[in-house]
Amino acid sequence: MVPHESLEHDRWLGGEAGWGRSRKSVHADFVTGIRHAERYLEDEMNWTVYLSGEIHTGWREVIQAGSEARGLPVRFSAPVTDHGASDDCGVAILGAEENKFWHDRKGAGVNAIRTRTLIEQADIVVVRFGTRYKQWNAAFDAGYAAALGKSLVILHPAEHAHPLKEVDAAAQAVAETPEQVVEILDYVINGVLAK
Repeated sequence: MVPHESLEHDRWLGGEAGWGRSRKSVHADFVTGIRHAERYLEDEMNWTVYLSGEIHTGWREVIQAGSEARGLPVRFSAPVTDHGASDDCGVAILGAEENKFWHDRKGAGVNAIRTRTLIEQADIVVVRFGTRYKQWNAAFDAGYAAALGKSLVILHPAEHAHPLKEVDAAAQAVAETPEQVVEILDYVINGVLAK
């Protein structure tokens, strides 16, 4: 006897030895369940997008406003973008440090609680590299997101293509403008190219 024709299989399907349902009936219920799930994803899914990287320009607001204007079902999250608060949170909460290394280490640890949690919860991680500063934390966030298997979009000007080639290689998409990120989100969520 072939395993799929066994008594146990008939019971699982609800066939003659089970609950009196035919294989065709069970298959129809399965297909109906899949259709309900697809409709749920289309109608109900809210995407979570983590916006990591440089904090000195309004690129996050451009992406948020563009997504809102297109009616995209997206919830955005980000690291703390108040530079002073981000630098000093550790010592403000846990106590002063004379040594700058430990001052920074406390802040990095406290910030990592937020960063790790939000990256882990994200469907898509967007990491922006700006032109003014070396964003080591952005590179770390990109690597962490890639290690978690998150969908990763890297955003940087064209002149950074060479120094960021390894980071770019880990990404599913590399954009040069926040508007391109909005177009990516629109396409990924709706499955059609905007006209």
